[in-house]
Amino acid sequence: MIKSEKRTLNNGLRVLVHVDKSTPLAAINLLYQVGAKNEHPDKTGFAHLFEHLMFGGSKNIPSYDTPLQQVGGDNNAWTNNDVTNYYLTVPAANLETGFWLESDRMLELDFSEESLEVQRKVVIEEFKQRYLNQPYGDIPLLLRPLAYKEHPYQWPTIGKEIKHIEQATLEDVKNFFYHHYAPNNAILVISGNVDPDNAFQLAEKWFGDIPRGDIANPVIPAEPEQTQARELSVERDVPADLIQMVFHIGGRTNDDFYATDLLSDVLSNGPSSRLNQSLIKDQKLFGEVNAYISGDHHPGLLTVMGRLLPGTTMEHAQSAIWEQLDGIRQTAVSDYELQKVKNKVESSLVFSEINFLNKAMNLAQFEMLGQADEINQEVDKYRAVTNASLLEAAQRTFRKENSSTLFYNARKK
Repeated sequence: MIKSEKRTLNNGLRVLVHVDKSTPLAAINLLYQVGAKNEHPDKTGFAHLFEHLMFGGSKNIPSYDTPLQQVGGDNNAWTNNDVTNYYLTVPAANLETGFWLESDRMLELDFSEESLEVQRKVVIEEFKQRYLNQPYGDIPLLLRPLAYKEHPYQWPTIGKEIKHIEQATLEDVKNFFYHHYAPNNAILVISGNVDPDNAFQLAEKWFGDIPRGDIANPVIPAEPEQTQARELSVERDVPADLIQMVFHIGGRTNDDFYATDLLSDVLSNGPSSRLNQSLIKDQKLFGEVNAYISGDHHPGLLTVMGRLLPGTTMEHAQSAIWEQLDGIRQTAVSDYELQKVKNKVESSLVFSEINFLNKAMNLAQFEMLGQADEINQEVDKYRAVTNASLLEAAQRTFRKENSSTLFYNARKK
């Protein structure tokens, strides 16, 4: 049981505190409800750009890292299509330093052409290294617009194309900041060896005077139901052919989320899973095969990916995958098979809840999705999945007209 206390400041900032006396440390996790899906289609990559800009100095603190390191702290951040998450850890006695740093950059960044140019170069270089110059790196740039035609999940967190970051002006950046990075669009979680009353007092002291923001909440278009199979074939300088298939599924709060998650585990979680057993061990068609869900807040994707062994044709690879998918949608999985993946998920969840920083991150996520206390219901929700609900999820998901397939061919020498 993960217990937390919650208060909401007058400016709308939600503050949660979780006490963990087993550590001498404390964590501050600040989740902003802005991700790539909140960007304009012609100005993408901004949420990820801000992940970098937020470390470039704020209104009153020119260097974020230096004072944190001086008190023995550490920090990082990540961005996805739904949220941007900043976190730091410090010795519990130095907790106030974290409040000081995080509140100042929520108040206002040190906006300058110089800072923007520095971070712009960093992001552009990351775009090139991870997505353009790395084998298989451009798969998200190819698959997302194939699967999504209306919803902004059609571009990855890095953005649609480099020029959106190259052409970003200081005014563009300021506008994005003031419409998203505000207390009424954020969730602050403090966890570790802390006193709740002291943590709430520090939250009020450092964040209470920050004004509410005029949050941009444009209507995000729903993705229409896909009615026919989509395919795309490309040729690249890579060592092996690869096939990647994606299927539309429900969002993170949908009733069938837990069944769909377990469905992907039955397919590929561990060496005895169906895809590994049949496609790698028995038929020797693939060197690697995986199935996983995106876990997006809005309706997302279930992915099946396989890297072909020499001698396996794309046609054979595709038909072999479909044979497995058809099998799981025609016949319910056994009690043993279902219990096996439930046990793995449960142990993974329990393990993730040991670390005080993980608990801070997870509490913030659950608070955003509904309420933080729901974190304690996760195991029960997975346990409640039945063979029948797994079969229903498979039948709903693995339909040809619900599929988008990328044939990623190695260029012939």
